[in-house]
Amino acid sequence: MLTYNFANIGSDSMYEFLYKCIKNDILAGKIKAGEKLPSKRSFAKNLGISVITVEGAYGLLMAEGYIYSLPKKGFYAADINTLPMIKTKSARSRAQEKPLNKSANVLADFTSNQTETEVFPFTVWTKTMREIMADKQKELMANSPSGGIMELRRSIAGHLSDFRAMNVEPERIIIGAGTEYLYGLLIQILGKENVYGLEDPGYQKPYKIYKSMGVSSEFISMDEYGIRTQALEEKEVTVVHTSPSHHFPTGAVMPISRRYELLGWASRKPGRYIIEDDYDSELRMSGRPLPTLQSIDVSDRVIYMNTFTKTLCSTVRISYMVLPEALAEKYYENLSFYSCTVSNFEQYTLARFIENGSFEKHINRLRNYYQEKRDALLAAIGSHELYRHVSIYEKESGVHFLLKAETEKKEADIIQAAGRAGVRLNPLSAYYFDKSQAPENIYVINYSSLKEENIKKTVEVLYEAMIL
Repeated sequence: MLTYNFANIGSDSMYEFLYKCIKNDILAGKIKAGEKLPSKRSFAKNLGISVITVEGAYGLLMAEGYIYSLPKKGFYAADINTLPMIKTKSARSRAQEKPLNKSANVLADFTSNQTETEVFPFTVWTKTMREIMADKQKELMANSPSGGIMELRRSIAGHLSDFRAMNVEPERIIIGAGTEYLYGLLIQILGKENVYGLEDPGYQKPYKIYKSMGVSSEFISMDEYGIRTQALEEKEVTVVHTSPSHHFPTGAVMPISRRYELLGWASRKPGRYIIEDDYDSELRMSGRPLPTLQSIDVSDRVIYMNTFTKTLCSTVRISYMVLPEALAEKYYENLSFYSCTVSNFEQYTLARFIENGSFEKHINRLRNYYQEKRDALLAAIGSHELYRHVSIYEKESGVHFLLKAETEKKEADIIQAAGRAGVRLNPLSAYYFDKSQAPENIYVINYSSLKEENIKKTVEVLYEAMIL
């Protein structure tokens, strides 16, 4: 039976990653024309994923002509020589060519977190880079400290003080090329004997990292206030990963009462820690966000993490964590031999970008840009017949909201129908570890890459796919 490794799917949803794997095998000739594919249920069981994920992948493959189905018989690989875009190419050349731009014929991709070109501050960023090349020639040639250059760490500390009311010593800030790298450092600092708790539903990447590094993890159910502390006790969790300011994918914001409850859990036993993921708090649409766990923590048990991939662009791989004092000392004692994984050039550029006020201006512009786009999308839904059949949740925090469709249609059928019309949908169910608790027909609408000129047509596609 076909098998694929889901350890590193990048920014793709699980069904989209599976779709790409099967498509590439068909193009490379590993799956022959007419070869029968596994049934959805057996394939899902073999891969350890949901049947809905397999249905979504098969739906996309059918929509693009890579596979076909026969009633009561199953799914089969199509003859790729009949596909007009590639019929003159050999399997070898197809396997070696660059992948097609998946967005070329896409009307709206609600699964994407890609940053649009027009919102990145190219002019200011380029000017800042030129200044660094002129002013920091000696510093650019020196090795960066393990935790990152002090100039950037001070700039981040100042930003956290101004924006999140956090009093942070720069020495406790560790810079890394993406949060994945920082998770790896944390496991080494905290130890592999810990049990790591993950929100269910939640972001899949931490689980894959913990699994790849051989540490134990438990999935913790949530209620309307966030992760349940009682479940942490029941499953004997020692380190919990949570995103209280804007949970992904539900968008829920943890109230202050639950935040103190969580801090109380951490302080009751030695060795307990909270990893606070504050990944897009700057993009909250209305009001100021609630205080971070780190800013109200008196026991020094919170590890604060954030990234610039949401606020600058998805290809700027600069993230950071703020360690409690005891863990910072442990890092410098045991792991300072690691080289910082972000280049000096990027670090100095970002430091100055923050210091001269460009980052704050960019955040304000970005927030206004996304708010206008969100309002346009919600207005289009509100003025359409679709509005009578859907509910909108958590629209104020971050650049996505939840859309629940009141329909008799199956989730997989909706995803397939919308995909055929150029709208890529991401179901909330894909983020549940306990699939028995996954809801049907709630979709994570990430509108960050949606073109405003496509909004009206997108809403029409959603209505046809979900309701008609």
